[in-house]
Parts: sequence; C-alpha cells; structure tokens
Amino acid sequence: MPTNSSSHKFGTAPVFFTAISTILGAILFLRFGFAVGTLGFWGVILVVLLGHLVTIPTALAISELATNKRVEGGGEYFIISRSFGLNIGATIGIALFFSQAISVAFYVIAFTEAFEPVFNWAFNTFGYALPRQVISVPAMFFLSILILKKGANLGVKALYFVIAILMVSLLLFFLGTTDHASVSEFNLMNADFRNTDSFFVVFAIIFPAFTGMTAGVGLSGDLKNPSKSIPLGTTSATLIGMVIYFFVVYKLAFSVSSADLIGEQLIMAKIAIGGSLVIPLGLAASTISSALGSVMVAPRTLQALSIDRSFPSKPLNKWLAKGRESDNEPINASLITCVIAMVFVVLGDVNAVAQIISMFFMVTYGSLCLISVLNHFGSSPSYRPSFKSKWVLSLIGFITSVWVMFKINFLYALAAVSVMILLYLFINRYHKNRNGLESIFLNSLYQLNRNMQVFLQKTRKRKTREWRPSAICISKESFERDTAFELLNWISYKYGFGTYLHRIEGYYSKATYRQSQQELDRLIKSFDKIENHVYVDTIISPSYTSAIAQAIQLPGVAGMENNMVIFEFNKENPDRLNLIIDNYSLARAGNFDFCILGSSSRRINFKNNIHVWIKSSDTDNANLMILLSFIIAGHSDWKKADIKIFNICKKEQANETRKQLDELVVSGRLPITTSNIEIIHEQENVAAKEVINKRSADAGLTIVGFRGEALKHEKEELFKGYDSLGNVLFINANSQKTIE
Repeated sequence: MPTNSSSHKFGTAPVFFTAISTILGAILFLRFGFAVGTLGFWGVILVVLLGHLVTIPTALAISELATNKRVEGGGEYFIISRSFGLNIGATIGIALFFSQAISVAFYVIAFTEAFEPVFNWAFNTFGYALPRQVISVPAMFFLSILILKKGANLGVKALYFVIAILMVSLLLFFLGTTDHASVSEFNLMNADFRNTDSFFVVFAIIFPAFTGMTAGVGLSGDLKNPSKSIPLGTTSATLIGMVIYFFVVYKLAFSVSSADLIGEQLIMAKIAIGGSLVIPLGLAASTISSALGSVMVAPRTLQALSIDRSFPSKPLNKWLAKGRESDNEPINASLITCVIAMVFVVLGDVNAVAQIISMFFMVTYGSLCLISVLNHFGSSPSYRPSFKSKWVLSLIGFITSVWVMFKINFLYALAAVSVMILLYLFINRYHKNRNGLESIFLNSLYQLNRNMQVFLQKTRKRKTREWRPSAICISKESFERDTAFELLNWISYKYGFGTYLHRIEGYYSKATYRQSQQELDRLIKSFDKIENHVYVDTIISPSYTSAIAQAIQLPGVAGMENNMVIFEFNKENPDRLNLIIDNYSLARAGNFDFCILGSSSRRINFKNNIHVWIKSSDTDNANLMILLSFIIAGHSDWKKADIKIFNICKKEQANETRKQLDELVVSGRLPITTSNIEIIHEQENVAAKEVINKRSADAGLTIVGFRGEALKHEKEELFKGYDSLGNVLFINANSQKTIE
C-alpha cells in the first residue's frame, strides 16, 4: 500500500482506545441489564466466557501474525489476503468492509438512545413521537464531515475525549448504589443461572459487544510500529474489556432486581452517581467513539481492497485507492463508507442486519484463527513471530467461531456463508489467475505428507492383503501424444496412484535443468486442462535404461512403493519397441508388473467398451487384467462403457473356465454381467491375434496378456499384428493377484 512516511504516525494508544471504546459500547449500556435479568449472574458470566473463547484466541492470533511480518493498510483484510490468497482475502474483505460500514450506522442509531429523555419530554409535552432520525441523521452528517475534512488524525483526538467521558461514567456507575443493594443478599455463592433455554437468544443480543476487539487493527497502515502496537493494543483491550464486563455484571446483579433489569433499558442510570446525566453521556460517548472507530477503519479496508484490484472495474479501483496527498487519508473510500452508513441511519432499524454483521465478523475471526493454526502446523522457516500464541488456542477459536455462528442463528449463518461463496465465485471469475489458496495450506500439507511417509515406511514390512496399482510411466514423447498419460490418469482417478516422468535426454547440467523446469511447467499447464490425478515430473538421463533404473527406485507418490511400470509405443511407428523390450529384465528385477501401451492415432470411442482377452497362458496375468479393467472403467470417461471378458480356451475346458469366471465376478463383486463374459474355443490354424482383431476392432481399449518367455522368443513381433485395433494394453503380471 503506497503511503508516505507521515501517514505512519500513530502508536499503541489509538489501537487500544479504538478497540476498548467499541468493546465498552452500546451493548454494554443498553443490553447487559436485560441479559443479567434474564439469565442471572452466572448465565451472563458464561456468555462472556463463551464470547471470549472466540475473541481472546483471535486477539492472540492477530498479535502473532502481526509480529511475523509488517501488517500494511487494511488490517484484518491484509492478514487474511496475504495468507489465504487475494481472491479469498477479497471475499472476506468485502464482507468485512460492509460489516464495518454498517456498524457505523448501528452505533449512530444506538447513540440516539442517549437522548431518550428528550424524546419522552417531546411526547409528554406535545403528544408527538419524534423519529430517532431527528438525532441520528445530523449526528451521522457531522461525523461524516469530521472524517472527510480532518481524517483519522482528528478522529483519534476526538476518541481520547469521548473515552474520558466513558471512563468517568463507568467509574460513577461502580461508585453508585441503590436501595435494593442495601437489602440484597446477593453473593457469588447464591447467584443463579436461570432460563437456560434462552441462553443463545441472549448470547446473540450480547455478542456484538465482543466484536470490537479487532477495531484497532484496521489502523495498521497508519501505525509507526504495527508489530508492537497491534499485539499490545488488541490483547490489552480484549482482556481489560472482559474484566470490566465481569464487574459490570456483578454490579448489576447486586444492585437491581431481575424485574427492573429486564424492564429498564437504561437501568445503569438508576445505579450510577448522577446517573440521569452521566449514563446517557457515557452511552453517547461509547456509541460515538465506536462509530468513530468504525468510520476510521472501514475506509482503510476498502482502500486496501482497491489497491489489490479486488473490484472488476479498473477506474473504480483507482478512484477508491486514491488517498489525500498530504497524509494518504482514504478520502474517496471514506466518502463511500459514510454514504453507506447514512443509508442505514435513514432506514433507522438495523437489528436484523446486526446479526448478519455478527456472522461476517465471526467468519473473519475464524479465518484469522485458522491461519494461525495452519502456520503452526506448517512450520515454515519464514514464520518467526516475536509474539507466540498456542495452536490449541487458535484451534479453539476457529471451532468456537463456526459453532457459535450456527448456534446464534442457523439461517443467518447459512445466508452469510452462501453470500461468501457467491462473492468468491464472482471474484474468482474475473481474477482467475490469482487464487493463492494453496499458499497457506502448502506448508501444513508438507508436514502432514512427511509424517505420513515416515509412518508408511515404518509399517512397510507389515503384510497387506489389499493390492492397488502404484504406477510409474516414463515417456520422451509427452508433447507428441498423451495416450500414456491418459492411461495413467484413468488408473489414478479413483483406485490407483500414478507418477508420470517426462524424460529429457542428456546429462544433468544447468542447461538441462533449466529445460526440465520449462518443460515441466508446460506439461502441468497442458494437463491442467483436464481433471488430472497424476503427479507429473521430469527426469534427466542420457539413456532410456539409466532413466528406468533411476525411476524404478523412486518412492511412490502415495507413500507406498511403486509396483507397476508403464511403457508406451506408437503402433503406426513401433521403432521404440526394441528399447522397451531390452529393459524388460531391468524392470522385472524390482518385482514390477510390466505394462506396454500400444498407442493408436484412432480416436477413442469410450462407449465401445473395454475388452479383456484371456488366454490359457495367462495364469498369472488374468486377475491383474480384470482388476485393471475395473480400475480404468472407474474413470468418468468410461462411465457409459462396459467391461467384456473374452477367454480363449480348449473346448473341453470351456465349462470349467466359464464357471471359474462367473464365480470370480460374483465373489469379487465386479460390475461385469455374465452376458459380457464369453468363452471362445481354440481353433487349429486360427491365431489368437486373428480372433482378437476381428472381435475387438471397435473396442475403446483392448487388454491382452503376455508371458516373459514369449517376449524372449518373439520380441517385437509379440506386440505387432493388432492393426485392426485401437489402443492395446499389454500386461505381464509379476505375480498372480487376488480378487476378493
């Protein structure tokens, strides 16, 4: 955020006073009496403690994040956007801005309650009920002029004045007494907790009081030392505010009967010394200071959003981002904030909107706590905050935020989440290239993956009865044809795991490394156009053999060892077949299943089924062939395809073979109907290739087994002669797989 040095002029005090004035605001004066009267002393103490299960972890999380790197303009928005990425940051930031802007109206309307004696006098004298806008509209107008003309500097000075009035009124409240207090037998031992069924109704009324603790964070762009002022100002305001709440609750419960607490909105005026004057003054001071805090913070959030080009219009972003030349005061953003606030002040009733505001604040607080948790688990070397919270506290804050949202009002919580999702989709549509969500999760995923890999390695010697493919494929022709990658993606879609290695021929050097990174980026961009479930990388090697030797020693992407190698050749130009065959023994030395894909230029018709051809020589191959057909068919590309099994056997073995296949399909719960199993009798002078060519000419994919002994004798000819077919997958199993 571009600022000149003069704009960074505030210390810790404005952060503290902005937060404490909002914490000790309208709700404290207008609703705490009702809460104590309804729930009793311990009920409201529980409300305060539950609210601070959100606010204290959030204050600590903000303090931690603020001391790791400089928090620039935008406060909470800046922290969230630089952690979750600009798109999610903008989503939460826009909701946060509107919450802050509407909060200004909320506090100005509450400010009018301080003039209740005036409204009562007018009604009793003239018989006319004056609308609250008689006070609220001029107050909002004056506040707007103050901020637009003088900015935050005068706003902070005014803040000190109103805070002084607020403190005096609270002091006189604590020093005051009542007739009820003189005869009251109330003490902590006999205090009660009543009307438990109304707990969350009262909590919803009281909770906006707790949302003020981050108010000072929005001044981050105007602070001399945010890493000092934000932690100290925010945490101290939160903790001091909580302590004052406890004393206010005790004073109310001790001084006034439950009926009076519920019936009198300004019951504090009946307790305080000179209460008829000082409590309305205190209420006026608290509400106007809260409004001042919000009207200073909201424009800075909007300005930071505009600097990050969060809105679809470039001229709008430029206009909103513009600050006053002398002090970078967000003059245009302040104008928009004041207009929004004035609209709601004129409407006069923001009670329903107040709950939505609470929801957006809860989303913000939960996000900040989640960022802290993820940073703790990520253990990035760059995460070195000088103020350290505990991840357990941040996790409690996150969980409590989500839980409380839905307990306060399920429909409003659902509405808030829905609005956020729609807003994110809209922002993501015109900012497609700046998601950034992975940035905050990446380090945590690294740690989780590391721990899982170590755990799997420790348990690798334990026998497992379940088999699944973990395949590795090496190809030099990645940019010429993608059939091998497509096959690997089918296998990896649901049941298996796949690693695709693009081979770069040559020795490892600075030039080949640079080439590998360029080609890897190109591959990732190319494969991102489809639903990709394959891990893609490059391998630099002077020969095919050395590349295979390197690749088969790599750990599997899922933590389990690779157990399958996939090779590929072009059926129309099979000149690379000899290289594949020459490395058969090398791959088999590691007990790998050996697969060779014969790629065809013919377009795959996925509706034309997967054909599995089993011959009498495929004792070890058969189950792997059937399992792979089932795994491949699990991909969405093949959703309209069936698996057909053809078994070529001697005539006298036909019944037994049929029976075995039917039992295998039923016991293995394979999605293959008996009508799709066909037994074909061997015929003299009719080669298996001839039968396969004839019956599977239109198949989407044909799977054929082969033996190692046949490969030694027939070599390349073993894989030739399937000219009528499309893609053919040749399989040689290392061992017989169990289908159970």
